[in-house]
Amino acid sequence: MSASESGNIESVLHETRVFPPPAEFTPRVSFKTEEEYEQAWQHAKDNPAEFWGELAQENLTWFEPFTSTMSGEMPETKWFEGGKINASYQCLDRHIEAGHGNKAAIIWEGEPGDTRVLRYQDLHREVCRFANVLKRMGIEAGDRITIYMPMVPELAIAMLACARIGATHSIIFGGFSADAVADRNNDAEAKLVITADAGWRRGKEVPLKIAVDESLERSPTVEKVIVYQRTGADVTMVPDRDYWWHELMENESADCPAASLDSEHPLFILYTSGSTGKPKGVMHTTAGYMLGAQMTTKWVFDLSPEDTYWCTADIGWITGHSYIVYGPLANGATTMMYEGAPNWPDEGRFWELVEKYRVTLFYTAPTAIRAFMKWGDQFPQKADLSSLRLLGTVGEPINPKAWMWYHTVIGGERCPIVDTWWQTETGGIMISPLPGITPTKPGSCTKPLPGVVPAIVDESGQEVGDNQGGLLVMTQPWPHMLRTLYGDHERFVDTYFSKIDGCYFAGDGARKDEDGYYWVMGRVDDVLNVSGHRLSTMEVESALVSHEQVTEAAVVGFPHELKGEGICCFVTAKDGGSEELKKELTQHVRKQIGAIATPDQIRFAAALPKTRSGKIMRRLLRDIAAGRESAGDTTTLEDFTVLAKLRETED
Repeated sequence: MSASESGNIESVLHETRVFPPPAEFTPRVSFKTEEEYEQAWQHAKDNPAEFWGELAQENLTWFEPFTSTMSGEMPETKWFEGGKINASYQCLDRHIEAGHGNKAAIIWEGEPGDTRVLRYQDLHREVCRFANVLKRMGIEAGDRITIYMPMVPELAIAMLACARIGATHSIIFGGFSADAVADRNNDAEAKLVITADAGWRRGKEVPLKIAVDESLERSPTVEKVIVYQRTGADVTMVPDRDYWWHELMENESADCPAASLDSEHPLFILYTSGSTGKPKGVMHTTAGYMLGAQMTTKWVFDLSPEDTYWCTADIGWITGHSYIVYGPLANGATTMMYEGAPNWPDEGRFWELVEKYRVTLFYTAPTAIRAFMKWGDQFPQKADLSSLRLLGTVGEPINPKAWMWYHTVIGGERCPIVDTWWQTETGGIMISPLPGITPTKPGSCTKPLPGVVPAIVDESGQEVGDNQGGLLVMTQPWPHMLRTLYGDHERFVDTYFSKIDGCYFAGDGARKDEDGYYWVMGRVDDVLNVSGHRLSTMEVESALVSHEQVTEAAVVGFPHELKGEGICCFVTAKDGGSEELKKELTQHVRKQIGAIATPDQIRFAAALPKTRSGKIMRRLLRDIAAGRESAGDTTTLEDFTVLAKLRETED
């Protein structure tokens, strides 16, 4: 049995450098010393109900108090039952009532250079007006709303307006195709779609409304569409179905009290790729999610009122939900949004924005950091980055080389780096350094936050020793964990709780070193992590096989200098394959799934390596894609000549 099959994953990364917290960095909030953190972590582990109950009472504003902090075992745990709350109120009203209405809530810059600043009172007014628009459209608490928009303030306004009236939002990343939008509309049984005519990306218009129109040919539950005018693109407006945002808002009242909702009321559904090919509708509820987003933002980013905080993610992903909108706004912070690409009009755009807005906290992905490295030091060196006091990374494990570049070139060796591990399903950050108190190691996300109790186990659920690879699991529930997969609770239980009894299985392999630091080693299933985006191999395979020329396909990841993981497609074609077919299949996948799933390599093969039972041996294909020899067990391979022929086709 191989290491990966036993759950004892071989660890190949050995990093010994340790960086103490910079002497000039003094934590402003939360934990001031390592001892303080250790005490809090132990208290939360031993008394989770008491720990989370106190935090919820102190940090959330309740319309009615909860009567029970937590009940039930994983996976059926409920939090803060009996309580009544509203996420929009948590993010807006209470700050205005505290006298902070004039504070900047969102600083926004569009790719063409247009800018807006919305103070808390401005954002509150727009959210209330749009919430009234939704109510006039017949939207009620519990209805599902699809949001498919560019990175404009109206995206945040739409999601907060949904939260205000109790509608459950489902945000779809603007890079997904019409087919992907239709699939998600149908799974959520969405009643309304909120979109824009188009958005800007590298100087070109991204046609969102056209994609929505195409998706609605197969989205029978959608009754109406609201369109925000961003670029002025020429779009078709269907009478009695499509409505312009600005026309609906023109005379709308700004008086819309926040609905009093149960703690466990569904706040949002967010689709993430699953290894079966069908996207999974991860559902998060109101109180637990809001507490997690608020507290993790405060702890991990040492967030204080003076900070200008910029998370570079798209709101279409969980990072944008938790760390552009809900987390920062719940803390009364100033959060920044940028619409476009980091290399438009040139590769210095991000650093110009850091200088322009005096950004203090900067949170981005290893994929982006590797791109910055490739573009050259001259771009960040042109800008004044002295305002930065803290750097963060999210999306996939960061390699030590990129960590060191980030530390030196962007942070000037003075900014702590918080390397955060978490997932769509966890709702918020789970393992991360605490700035100013945690010594850091390049490539390690260090230690779990208070209330997070992980373990690394083998396939039988037994904990493994220090520096042994295994499966990363959570042994105790936490408030901001997903509650179900929308419409498929059985799949939820099977996906996350069936592998290791009594534990949430993250799907990642990891090891813990002798200092208690966690090193996440990546996915152990067939989900790709491309530029921080989790994509199912099965979805890409399904797209390929849907082409009339393709009889069989297997998709694997391979190490990619820029994206972290690239997409390699092994395809058996009816006519054997050609360069023309490669181009055609690339475009086919882009249309079926979206540009983010564009194959990096397509290799034609007369046959694929399979076991005698017919299962494709993707492990061997990963080795071929990565250009390495296959060291694992090949005894179950049915036809050894297949491997040799595949290696002959290596690029």
